[in-house]
Amino acid sequence: MTTTPDTSAPRLAFAVMGAGSVGCYFGALLARAGHAVTLIGRQAHVQAITAHGLRLQSATLDEHVRLSASTEAKAVAGADVVLLCVKSTDTETAARQIQPHLAPGALVLTLQNGVDNDERVRAMLGPAQPVAAAVVYVATAMAGPGHVRHFGRGDLLIAPSPVSERLALELAAAGIPTQVSGNVRGALWAKLVINCAYNALSAITQQPYGWLVQQDGASAVIADLVAECQAVAQADGVRMDGDVHAAVRGIAQSMPGQLSSTAQDLARGRPSEIEHLNGYVVRRGAALGLATPVNRALLVLVRMLQAKSI
Repeated sequence: MTTTPDTSAPRLAFAVMGAGSVGCYFGALLARAGHAVTLIGRQAHVQAITAHGLRLQSATLDEHVRLSASTEAKAVAGADVVLLCVKSTDTETAARQIQPHLAPGALVLTLQNGVDNDERVRAMLGPAQPVAAAVVYVATAMAGPGHVRHFGRGDLLIAPSPVSERLALELAAAGIPTQVSGNVRGALWAKLVINCAYNALSAITQQPYGWLVQQDGASAVIADLVAECQAVAQADGVRMDGDVHAAVRGIAQSMPGQLSSTAQDLARGRPSEIEHLNGYVVRRGAALGLATPVNRALLVLVRMLQAKSI
């Protein structure tokens, strides 16, 4: 089945810079709701999307969504909102590439792992360009060129900006539950803690979360990782709401078969985001005078594995 946009819906123009699984999923929903969407990604994906539309597959949908696709950063021109979905390692490069083509007042919304991408983008684009961070809660994967699969959730928490309230309404109407929060930094840190707890261990062992927590001593190591992250966050003035330890335990229970993104990157011989996960905690801890030996050990081990595979 192929869908065409609902032209009766309110329209914003969106561009997705770094159209991997997250960007493709949200882009598809926005296009289905009648918004103009341009995906910017790799050649193979762009060719498939141009020829057949973007295949969106979930528990309730399997259809091809027609939208624009390009390999060029200049395709952000004219967008009201740019969803920045590149890896954290590519944040400055992507910001530099889109800067000459951004419309005045266009919002750049960062949908990335890590806690400082919005600050890094803001430093590249300057104070006149609106930039806001988003916390992404979704399970997706690319099943092939131009084919995105959705496995669970799909909601956003976004920071305040001149257009965030309107944007939240538009996103919700497109099937993307969205809230505006004054504590996005705390939510980003809470997600960072989960990533620090599992990503490196999953990468080193090439095993999913459920297997990790069943191994002798693993729960104690995970608790040490979380405690170090909490200490750094507290020293940095970050407020994380809720029971962080319970949230970490819940991930292994709800996603026992999940391999971390860092594990997937290492398996494919690609650079990972480890420097923006455990590496960020190590660097921020050092700046604040706090030792983070467990995070540092896992950071160095993943670096060594990357050096072997890349």
